[in-house]
Amino acid sequence: MVAKVIDGKAFAANVRAQVAAHVARLKEQNGITPGLAVVLVGEDPASKVYVRNKHASTIEVGMESFEHRLPAETSEAELLALIDRLNGDPAVHGILVQLPLPGHLNSELVINRIDPAKDVDGFHISNVGLLGTGQKSMVPCTPLGCLMMLRDHHGKLAGLNAVVVGRSNIVGKPMAQLLLGDSCTVTIAHSRTKDLAEVCRRADILVAAVGRPEMITGDMVKPGATVIDVGINRIERDGKAKLVGDVDYDSAAAVAGAITPVPGGVGPMTIACLLANTLTACCRANGLAEPEGLTA
Repeated sequence: MVAKVIDGKAFAANVRAQVAAHVARLKEQNGITPGLAVVLVGEDPASKVYVRNKHASTIEVGMESFEHRLPAETSEAELLALIDRLNGDPAVHGILVQLPLPGHLNSELVINRIDPAKDVDGFHISNVGLLGTGQKSMVPCTPLGCLMMLRDHHGKLAGLNAVVVGRSNIVGKPMAQLLLGDSCTVTIAHSRTKDLAEVCRRADILVAAVGRPEMITGDMVKPGATVIDVGINRIERDGKAKLVGDVDYDSAAAVAGAITPVPGGVGPMTIACLLANTLTACCRANGLAEPEGLTA
């Protein structure tokens, strides 16, 4: 068996195109332009790259981009005051505070200061609770992207056995809630799960989000299963730096029915879903119909 490769880069381009079309209609028919504010504190190199990419993608789909770059020594009071101003700004529909924050800042306090309706990362405790109880919420971008790709590949997910390896608040837990919402039978596993290989082999859908390079091998995959690899790990191999996922791609692809590669799988969907969430937040704020196919 040779697994079908789920091309996240192409899928994300399609999502961005759908968002751009919705944004154009909002401008033309309603005179509204969705706005995304991104807050970066400090000079973390990876964060600066992420923020630059988010800015470019926001502009590309026709949205307003508001960047706030603050020095690393910014106080908690100053950062919270900025978030309060963004919460009250009607031109801003989505707010994202780039993590990690400098050590003297309380990330949970900062994230929970964001208006839940503008929390396009889906990390606010209110959105976590709404998702957990099956109510309308803002959904974390990476799990939302995974769900979109699974729906596209399978059609309906109801009745499928899903195993999520990883229990983080950012990916593992919300991914499990989304799969439950689509009527999958869901198991959350992790690095301490007894006989993890046997648990994984029961999965029709296997989502790897554990943060360990190539931990999931082909002998842990049910023949024909769909494997979604959320991991992005930088390792050294043969004297060269290489990006690999949480799945050993070659061995898993020989068994799976479909698989996402790393890079080029889940990664591109994260920013695409950030844009989709900003569009959704804008529509909700203005009492307009949400875009079909771009929400959970």
